[in-house]
Amino acid sequence: LYTGRRKHGLEHLEAAQENGFNPTTCGCQIIIADGIKGTDETIVPLEGTTYVKEAKIGHAIMDADVIISLNHFKGHCSAGFGGAIKNIGMGCGSRAGKMEQHCDGKPEVDAEACRGCKACVKSCAHEAISFPEGKAVIDHDKCVGCGRCIGACNFDAIDNNSDADQDSFQIRMAEYTYAVLKDKPAFHINLVIQVSPDCDCFSRNDVPIIPDVGMFASFDPVALDRACADACNNTPPMPGSVLAEAHHKGCTCKDHFKAVSPHARWEVCLEHCEKLGVGTQAYELITV
Repeated sequence: LYTGRRKHGLEHLEAAQENGFNPTTCGCQIIIADGIKGTDETIVPLEGTTYVKEAKIGHAIMDADVIISLNHFKGHCSAGFGGAIKNIGMGCGSRAGKMEQHCDGKPEVDAEACRGCKACVKSCAHEAISFPEGKAVIDHDKCVGCGRCIGACNFDAIDNNSDADQDSFQIRMAEYTYAVLKDKPAFHINLVIQVSPDCDCFSRNDVPIIPDVGMFASFDPVALDRACADACNNTPPMPGSVLAEAHHKGCTCKDHFKAVSPHARWEVCLEHCEKLGVGTQAYELITV
């Protein structure tokens, strides 16, 4: 879904290799689960959900017999934090699945960046794109929000508008996690180290908001993410971090992730996962 080096499978693999993810270092092959163009997906019907009735999951994920998630636990400007649930729900969605989680609307065109090459037209199965004045225009009445035009544009002129409100974003992410895990055995590991204030997909980095805490593991992703969030909130801020700066400016919030991203309501996601039967927020912490 995203513009940049992860927009299609080949560049995504190159970016992975440049950052140390390869068969030698990982001990397994690297696979882009929704294919070269982000369109290789499995439709998973859901019942009892609020927004997502048919989740669009990368086919290689749904073809797997077991899910083992290894996640870097870090901050996130929209989700509050990214742990097992976000990495499964958002990470396993196809291009259209990511679009459904992020947006209530449809893709938009930046007319200044558009070159009029018409590559996007070839990817649109719904005849929603036209060029009345030499620049792409998307008819939102015809557009189904699949996001394929985003991947087709070589000039990053088409982007999602990320207009889903915070609560619906959290709920959709929980429902996509439910779609991936509901019929599969799974085990989850969170590495609570180098806890950056923002997502790993950001091109910039910053001082971790807290010192390293350690490794957490569970068969229950909800209990796991809750335990990691609690452990982070019980750890003092790292000097020189944006979290320490927020407290220096008078922030009295005891939730580190809300202190960094005040509008992110991460509890909504965990509560909805609990409602769907993905797991429980109650946990027993066993220290090894």
